[in-house]
Amino acid sequence: MGLAIIGVGTLTVPLDTTVNLAFPHIVAAFGIAVPQIKWVVICYVGVHASLMLICGRLGDLFGYRRVFLLGCAWSAVAFALCAMAPGYGWLLAARGVQGVGAALVLSVGPALATASYPPASRTRVLGLYTMMFGIGAALGPPLAGVLVARWGWSAVYAFRVPLALAGFALAWLLPAGVPAGRVRFDVAGGVLMVAATGLLLLGLDQIQAGSPWVAPLLGLAALAGRAFVRVERRQAAPLIAMRHFRDRALVWALVSAIAVNIAGFAILLLAPFLLVRMAHLTPGETGLVLAASPLGMIISTPFAAGIATRFGLGGLSRLGLGVTAIGLGLMGVDARLLPLLAAGMLVQGLGQGLFQVANFDQVTAALPVADRGVAGSLALLTRTFGLMLGATLLMLLMQRLAAWLGSEVAGIEGVYRAMALVPLGLLLLTRVMAPNAR
Repeated sequence: MGLAIIGVGTLTVPLDTTVNLAFPHIVAAFGIAVPQIKWVVICYVGVHASLMLICGRLGDLFGYRRVFLLGCAWSAVAFALCAMAPGYGWLLAARGVQGVGAALVLSVGPALATASYPPASRTRVLGLYTMMFGIGAALGPPLAGVLVARWGWSAVYAFRVPLALAGFALAWLLPAGVPAGRVRFDVAGGVLMVAATGLLLLGLDQIQAGSPWVAPLLGLAALAGRAFVRVERRQAAPLIAMRHFRDRALVWALVSAIAVNIAGFAILLLAPFLLVRMAHLTPGETGLVLAASPLGMIISTPFAAGIATRFGLGGLSRLGLGVTAIGLGLMGVDARLLPLLAAGMLVQGLGQGLFQVANFDQVTAALPVADRGVAGSLALLTRTFGLMLGATLLMLLMQRLAAWLGSEVAGIEGVYRAMALVPLGLLLLTRVMAPNAR
């Protein structure tokens, strides 16, 4: 029951995949140039990524249910503001507000879920929590086709208002939890974390455009990150204790999660070009095919706990990496074969679901129980960094391969083949980098 309640509030976040299919309608409604639509993503992702660790720490200090309730209520207001935005600037501001709500909900979701069940059930609970993301991501694209066709672009925000309010109402039934007591919040660390993360994401976004701001933004991000580390080492109650990063297995879990998310983002970024330009599918049909990958996650995650019980988290992680590599490899065989492309997406989703459950559990287990909010935030933050890096690196790789191989389709196939090597490489390195992973 508790996990279902958490799922209602959490679903509002992965359902943001509905917004992607509304992009052309937003461009037309506000009369903006197509490149400007990226700010709809940046304002949202930048805010929630920058605040994720801070909100997780607030949950550790003041109670996970309290932060989750605030996140659901905040999100309901944000969705209404987005739907009613009278101009593009107003929409961008509302997306920033939405990012705050997403950070509040996501940062404490894993901790709230695991706190509601016995420790022995942690892997199973995290598997079901991960499945919720798959459900939201699978429903998003096909649902967007119906919503936008019938009610316009604002519907992709408006339909989530009652969902967020339902999450708020039901979350009162969750255990209140016990706040950490009188511990001062690390304000300096929080400010530096927001600065470092925000500058890094902005810098990554500017790489593809060849902007002269890339070096200054990344340089400032590095300075803010260095200052953050120095401040955290001196704090009695830091946002996150730097000693945790001496654990090689934890660092490897975070790095490998970023790499897997980069590889997986090749589907959302490049597959729509194949489906629309080559297969000539409608937006609704495209949404249904793109749902194959999250459908794979929905199928595989309930089995993750059983696999982990038999083979350990390390075995679950390695199986996920291997299956992910197979799926991406299938997608790179011949993009003109739509059934093979969809099958590859499904297999990739099966593998990514297994890997994410193992990764979630590995990161959660590496930090103390009192820091479960921070642990969940760290695990989710790797997804955001993976997507942002993927948006830049994958498009650059596709352009280079397309020019070399002579066609856009061949370039996309080449990207999928190259991305299949990422989980394979991680699979080979895992034994070296995290030899003690159980």
